[in-house]
Amino acid sequence: MLNVKSLTDRFFTLLEFLIVACLAAMVIMVFGNVVLRYVFDSGIPVSEEMSRYCFVWLTFIGAVVVAREHAHMGVETLVRRFGAGGRRVCMITSDALVLLCCAVFFWGTWRQAPLNASNTAPITGISMLWVYGMGFFTSLGIGTITALRLARALSGRLREHELDIFAGEYDGGGAESLKGRLE
Repeated sequence: MLNVKSLTDRFFTLLEFLIVACLAAMVIMVFGNVVLRYVFDSGIPVSEEMSRYCFVWLTFIGAVVVAREHAHMGVETLVRRFGAGGRRVCMITSDALVLLCCAVFFWGTWRQAPLNASNTAPITGISMLWVYGMGFFTSLGIGTITALRLARALSGRLREHELDIFAGEYDGGGAESLKGRLE
């Protein structure tokens, strides 16, 4: 039987695969267009548009993956100077602000969704909601990750390793080491 952690790991593995697929598609489309343009004096207009969309999807999916690994930018120089209590207060404040930003981002995406759904891309004709709608995924993904960490911090279930990572004091063993320490 699959547990929640296993499903979560599989979901994030799928997201990482989608990031790689978007990057590979971008490389193929852009390189193909460069070759066609300079060798055959032609090109594929759809590939220009789709490579832009892949870049947007790659960036927004990547933001959620990075949030899970606690690898977004932080002010570690200041936070590192505090003890566990100060770090916890900074983390709670930071997470509350991130949640607020996620709520504003979701609300803005929601307000723009009808307009974006009715607009179509000039070449492919797909709804622009496929591009701008990534705000839903990103705000919900980062918001969920942050809300769970905030709940652990407020309930006293936050582990010392998470405070160390928040303060930038980790061994730098890469994502696998980081995931292992958070489990």
